[in-house]
Amino acid sequence: MSSLGKHKGVGFISVIVLVMLLAMSSFSCLTAFADTDYIATWDEYKATGQPSGTWNDVAKAMDDVFDAAVEIYEGGDAKGAHSAVNAGYYGYYETTGFERVAMGYIAGNRKTEVELQFSACKSVTKNNGTVDEFKTEIEKLRSMIHEDANILDGVSGDESNDDDGSEETSSADSKETENAASTTTANTASANAVNVGGGGGGIGTFIACFGIIVREGLEAILVVGAIIAYLVKSGNKNKLKVVYIGCIIAIAASFLCAWLLDLLKLANSANQEVIEGITALIAVLVLFYVSNWMVSKAESEVWTNYIDQQVRVSAETGSVFTLGFTAFLAVFREGAEVILFYQPLLADKDSINMVWAGFGVGCVVLVFVFIAIRFFSVKLPIRPFFLGTSILMFIMSISFLGSGIKELIEGDVITMTSPAWLSAIIPTNNVFDVLGIYPCYETLIPQLILILITLMIFVMQNWKEKNKTEAGVLSIVFGSLGVQKFYLGKYGQGLLRLALCWTFIPALLGVVEGIHYLTVTKEQFEEELKPKAKKANKNDNNKTVKAK
Repeated sequence: MSSLGKHKGVGFISVIVLVMLLAMSSFSCLTAFADTDYIATWDEYKATGQPSGTWNDVAKAMDDVFDAAVEIYEGGDAKGAHSAVNAGYYGYYETTGFERVAMGYIAGNRKTEVELQFSACKSVTKNNGTVDEFKTEIEKLRSMIHEDANILDGVSGDESNDDDGSEETSSADSKETENAASTTTANTASANAVNVGGGGGGIGTFIACFGIIVREGLEAILVVGAIIAYLVKSGNKNKLKVVYIGCIIAIAASFLCAWLLDLLKLANSANQEVIEGITALIAVLVLFYVSNWMVSKAESEVWTNYIDQQVRVSAETGSVFTLGFTAFLAVFREGAEVILFYQPLLADKDSINMVWAGFGVGCVVLVFVFIAIRFFSVKLPIRPFFLGTSILMFIMSISFLGSGIKELIEGDVITMTSPAWLSAIIPTNNVFDVLGIYPCYETLIPQLILILITLMIFVMQNWKEKNKTEAGVLSIVFGSLGVQKFYLGKYGQGLLRLALCWTFIPALLGVVEGIHYLTVTKEQFEEELKPKAKKANKNDNNKTVKAK
């Protein structure tokens, strides 16, 4: 890689580190809990000597927090109620491993469903909803927690008693309250239960660990596998090291990030969610750029010309680095979370064997997925290959956009809006969860905008002749969205304008550029569109000479 590429690499990584540090410092206040009459964390609850051996014990402890949240909200303290709900999530649901085990042992979408319900409760407090609305959401959350606790404890609802002490709500909420009461069980778990804080060395631990690595690794392996197949397909095997280096750096950065989060007491907190969300949104920009860059080379003739003009010289240095950086983001986004999930399980001596067994089998599955992408895809003709890879990248950008915004919702940066009619149309299931599609406006609207922009780009790419008048009009009218850059095939610049659309800078630049396009001659306009000549790398020149 040239010195320019290396400087770019250092710059990108520096930006990521800076964003992480800013997120840690800027949102540290979000982890504080209100000073109210409830036990805010699981560790503090266990210190009181209360039963803590089953998941139903965890659910009962969370009941106390939920009851306190309702009392606080009834007293008019929306902020305090919000903090109590956060205590239930960060102080219990995440730190006990409830989230981790539910994701691996019950179902991946169940974790998402519960997380969205926590956000629904917090949304009521932020939007100053009624007490009845808050009670309804809390009782729904309470019921979900108890249902999952019964599954993890290996008991059924009919073995339960009614000792959770939850209060009756309005008639509209009575059914939810009865469900919550009926799912509370005695403090006895079956032999096949998943132990709290670990796995007990049983099949539950294996399933949980297998599910975690496959779920988190699948998104990363799809992106990395597609990039590697692309480089092989384009005759750039010698540049695969950039992608592999990006993956290795991402793995190391994941351990570093997990260590920092644990050291600074930011793990299982809003800060962690914010960092994950920001990383995902950065990945969206890069994936979207790569997707459109690839589809623009889908035609065989265009690709052949591109090879002749650029690949044989070292002009692809910047593009190859972009692919390496994409691999870095894909792996880093999932890596730190996987490490944090595995930490408590590895600390349990009884579950270590099953932890590594689940991890190993999961890795084998991911290897087969990688092999399928790596070796089968390169046999495809150029156009289907590039279109397919571009579509995969676009789908991943949609997924990362939805999941990134969802992380920011969980980190209290964005307030969730999820009407009942939308939840009925978009249920939480494994397919939608992988695609990052959730029943809330905050994720769906940006995804729809991204889809519309993609359709617009697709139409523009079919305009073979770039007209200076059209470019000028688009620049003046839609310059704030960078539409003229997409029209001219400059996707990176277009994405940058789109990312900064909330400022006046892209709009101002659009007017200036529009006037320029309208006033220059056709010859000058066409000359500006030509790619700038790039210096050849000695090694590539030597290869060209040998080939001749």
